[in-house]
Amino acid sequence: MALYLIGDVQGCDSALQGLLDKISFSPSRDTLYLLGDLVNRGPDSAAVLRRLMRYGDAAQCLLGNHDLHLLAASVGARRPSRKDTLDGVLQAPDRDAMLAWLRQQHMAFLLQHQARSLLMVHAGVLPGWSASQTLALAGEFEAVLRGPDLSEFLHQMYGNTPNRWDDSLLGLDRLRMIVNALTRLRFCTLDGVMEFDTSDGAHAAPPGYLPWFEVPGRKTRDVTVAFGHWSTLGWLGRDDLYALDSGCVWGGHLSALKLGNGPAAHELIQVQCEQAQKPG
Repeated sequence: MALYLIGDVQGCDSALQGLLDKISFSPSRDTLYLLGDLVNRGPDSAAVLRRLMRYGDAAQCLLGNHDLHLLAASVGARRPSRKDTLDGVLQAPDRDAMLAWLRQQHMAFLLQHQARSLLMVHAGVLPGWSASQTLALAGEFEAVLRGPDLSEFLHQMYGNTPNRWDDSLLGLDRLRMIVNALTRLRFCTLDGVMEFDTSDGAHAAPPGYLPWFEVPGRKTRDVTVAFGHWSTLGWLGRDDLYALDSGCVWGGHLSALKLGNGPAAHELIQVQCEQAQKPG
């Protein structure tokens, strides 16, 4: 049995097929952990969703900002942008089944692997959140994701405020803050104020901001955090961090990290991807 972490697929089903062929994936034997942004910008989001649905428990999936954007578009909360490629899902005869499956996916995972815990999110974790708090907050939104009030939230999901966590936050502000941190975070201040305008690499941090994982004393330093979302960061492998969005949709690579018996035994496996979108 092998465990694989996979970065942002974004509707690039042929690249996903190529990667799964390269690792000789078997759903009866192996488990995939996909780190979100399953859909959008690539050419065949519906094929990606149908494939993952067929794999059942062998494909454990997080939701990213593009996956939530699809759900928002499906209820009329957001009009697709010119770069979106969501019609293949929204106009499909099995649209309802795909959307229902998305709503059953997760916002964070915690996996005990060997001697160290592995926390998986799509984008990032605020420096003041521990792994256990991150899971609890993810669970708060997952309850809404699967419940009757999702459409109400999706109509008010978009926005950059509040941009600093407070345990006393309630209602839509609390949910928006949780979602923005888990699916959009790249840079924040030492005290956790989030910034959403900058999407370049770690070197491009605005004055007063740091990549979220470089904030001194962050409460997830005792676990390894795996995430996607940040294609301009590219692959990053450290004992405490794995960044796995290597820009598949932009003509980069689709990356999988095969978990071995300890960090030294992990194996990075990549396939070159055909460019589906041009940056900018």
